[in-house]
Amino acid sequence: MKLTGFIALLAALLVYPLYSDAQTGPQMTFESTTVDYGEIERGSERIRTVSFTNTGDEPLVITNARGSCGCTVPDYPRDPIQPGESAEFSVNYDTNRMGNINRTIRITTNEGGDPHVLMVRGRVVEKKEGESLPKKNSNIFDN
Repeated sequence: MKLTGFIALLAALLVYPLYSDAQTGPQMTFESTTVDYGEIERGSERIRTVSFTNTGDEPLVITNARGSCGCTVPDYPRDPIQPGESAEFSVNYDTNRMGNINRTIRITTNEGGDPHVLMVRGRVVEKKEGESLPKKNSNIFDN
């Protein structure tokens, strides 16, 4: 009888942590993990922001954020984000680079585990010509 009770107690103690909803430590939760530039003209506004919240129960510290190339530069809060507080990343993409935007930003925090990954998406197209006088093709032989 005592052995059966002991085994049941031991099994409960081993299984309980698997089903516990208790949050320990910091937890970075994003509104969206995609930074969408959409279709923009060459030389357009370079900066976009993405919000996140520390949904954990300890301060969140961002230790590093790095773009997949030099054309994508993240800026992030250097101070700890307290539990329940929100903050923003700003993403600076070189909008003079024509074509599709398909970059990532890897974010390392004090959460441990794998880094968070933000996807940076969009398309940079040539500026549309405004309506103006037609360009005159001139050379030195024109009168």
